[in-house]
Amino acid sequence: MHRRILPILNVLGLVIAVFGLSMLLPLFISLGIGDDAQLAFDKVFLLTFGCGLLLWLFGRLYRRELKSRDGFLLVVMIWLLLPVFGAQPLMFYLPELSFTDAYFEAMSGLTATGATVLGGLDALPPSINLWRTQMHFIGGMGVIVLVVAVLPMLGVGGRQMFKAETPTPMKDTKLTPRMTETAKGLWGAYMLLTTACTLSFWAGGMGWLDALTHAFSVMGLGGFSSHDASLGYFDSVTLEAIAAGFALLAGINFATHFMALRHLSLNPYRYDSEIRWFLSVVLLSGIGLALFLWAKDFYLDFPTALRYALFNTISVATTLGFATDDYNTWPLFAGMWMLLLATFSTSAGSTGGGIKMMRAILLYKQVYRELIKLLHPNAETPTKLGGSVVPNKIIYAVLAFMFIYVAATVVLSLILIASGLDVFTAFSAIVATLNNTGPGLGQVGPASTYAVLSDFQTWVCSFSMLLGRLELFTLLVVLTPAFWKK
Repeated sequence: MHRRILPILNVLGLVIAVFGLSMLLPLFISLGIGDDAQLAFDKVFLLTFGCGLLLWLFGRLYRRELKSRDGFLLVVMIWLLLPVFGAQPLMFYLPELSFTDAYFEAMSGLTATGATVLGGLDALPPSINLWRTQMHFIGGMGVIVLVVAVLPMLGVGGRQMFKAETPTPMKDTKLTPRMTETAKGLWGAYMLLTTACTLSFWAGGMGWLDALTHAFSVMGLGGFSSHDASLGYFDSVTLEAIAAGFALLAGINFATHFMALRHLSLNPYRYDSEIRWFLSVVLLSGIGLALFLWAKDFYLDFPTALRYALFNTISVATTLGFATDDYNTWPLFAGMWMLLLATFSTSAGSTGGGIKMMRAILLYKQVYRELIKLLHPNAETPTKLGGSVVPNKIIYAVLAFMFIYVAATVVLSLILIASGLDVFTAFSAIVATLNNTGPGLGQVGPASTYAVLSDFQTWVCSFSMLLGRLELFTLLVVLTPAFWKK
């Protein structure tokens, strides 16, 4: 086992050290505004950066080019260890917070899930709330993609890490000849849109710190807020429209954003086969739910129904998780439909969770293909996406992914039910965490928190978030006996 772990310590230490450096932003803000969280951040910064530096120095003795298995193991170890360090500022400032809850909160932050165990957010120091959403920002695009941009300086190849971190059906597609340039380009587009989102929130009436906090959350499609009432605290149609618009942008493949910015052209959006499906499904669902709620007399007039239904549908479908109303009180169909959307709506290469729209499209096309073959057994009916024929190996991979996805949902839900949680809450909690959506239904609805769960149930949901963020296979392959054999 040590032969498998030692060669990755160099890069693991680098990632932890970079993560520690990211704590300087909330630390400086804490010092600048004079809240009482600076002691938590300076101690944790020294701890995190120091641990990363020691691992990096020790790992230099065993440094070599990463192989495929190294990439998978490294990604899993990073996503298991970073929440340990991310939880420390919360534990230092909130000593009554258990490690289980703090780890859950940090895992939720880094996986851009947005499920929380904390209440009284309005009373927390702004730097603590900023740190919670900054973890969304870091984890949304993927900390590995950021580090890949600097790995060549250390003589360590990053292609295996990048492939393990982005296990989408078309993960081998190259945007640039060099993996480093691809990572830089994706992060450049991500940071540009985050800056635009921050400025838009500020222009819409938020204070600059609230604007930055919520921009981190929106672009990472996380869902943490600095207020218990989430975005509903502001009661502003303008801010809701800004959040919804940027959430839709974050739900689009960032490779498409990158190519559009690189060529200063809208053509990449026209040629992206996922966008029309993504926008059509989400927006039509929002309008449909507005009509449904209005017909059920849940809202007195259609404009009000449209405001709340459209925003919350976009928020849940993109796995953002902000709420402007307690949709747990809506008719059951509405909440279940939104959770269904969260399982597949966002594009591959976006910061959203779920199985991704690309896989959903391929599944639909494969079902249609099988129906045609029943009518015409000898017909050649290749599956196409964006005008190109999709190889059968990708179809098989998608089918295998879906089997594991359904099995994981059922098994984890049954584990929560066996632990004493009611069926409805257990199922919605797993769907919400596995798809990195955040709020579920029942006892974990948008007006409540995951603090109602026992420690065991909290760890199950933490595992579910990690499993969903790494899109199942990256984590499961490390758990197989074959992985550890020569």
